[in-house]
Amino acid sequence: MYSNRFASRSRQRGLSFIGVIFIGLICVAAFAIGGQSVPIFLEYQAINKAATKAAREETTVAGIRGAFDRAGAIDDISSVKGKDLEVTKRGDKNVVSFKYSREIPLAGPAYLVYRFEGQTK
Repeated sequence: MYSNRFASRSRQRGLSFIGVIFIGLICVAAFAIGGQSVPIFLEYQAINKAATKAAREETTVAGIRGAFDRAGAIDDISSVKGKDLEVTKRGDKNVVSFKYSREIPLAGPAYLVYRFEGQTK
């Protein structure tokens, strides 16, 4: 009876040191990629907001592009400029569309590419 209790206590449980290092590396990589991805998604939201505001407030294509550029200067938008916007009319509403991509370098020739597109309603 005593030897059975002793055998169960001596059996190891949990992660090995190599396992902890491996999981730590995965966590560091996830945080590094996430830390670089958050500003990209915040910029996408700013682009969407600026495009919607420009389409609502302006009536001409030049006016919409100018309003977007002004909002882009305030919100520090660098991926899309006013000249990159596609402006169309649907009924009595202006519809502003945009499309762009951003890259995050991972290691060597490997990149993580985000492709965004959107339009106002």
